[in-house]
Amino acid sequence: MIRAVMSVRRLALPVFLALTVAGSALGLTACGSETVDVPGASANVQRGATLFNERCSGCHSMSVAGAQGSATKVSDRERVDGPNFDVRKVCYENSLYALQNGGYSGAIMPANIVVGQDARDVSAFLAEWSGKDADEVASPTGPAVSCPPVPAGAGG
Repeated sequence: MIRAVMSVRRLALPVFLALTVAGSALGLTACGSETVDVPGASANVQRGATLFNERCSGCHSMSVAGAQGSATKVSDRERVDGPNFDVRKVCYENSLYALQNGGYSGAIMPANIVVGQDARDVSAFLAEWSGKDADEVASPTGPAVSCPPVPAGAGG
């Protein structure tokens, strides 16, 4: 009886270590960050797309960034679904304001989800690429949007 317990204990440690190493390796491979490829984008806009994918894709959609967080049908809509930026144009200053203040209502989107240069890069990405699939570029409150150019040096 005692020999059987000792044999199990001798086997338990190597098996435990092997499982721990395998689990750690598997976990580390899932922790990598994916870079989003935006054709012809500047480095800061490319970085903004990657950050948008990492931080915003849970609630917003934008195909160029691989983000699919918005509802596609009214019946699928959830409270946390944000705008689909494939069909909604966002200007740089408006995007930066929303990132700093938690959207426009402050009810769901966390404020400062990205800050500093990261926020400027995401805003530059949105200003350049949002609304590409829109029939008419409209603001959330009504008439068509005419965005001023991104301020020099704002995105990088």
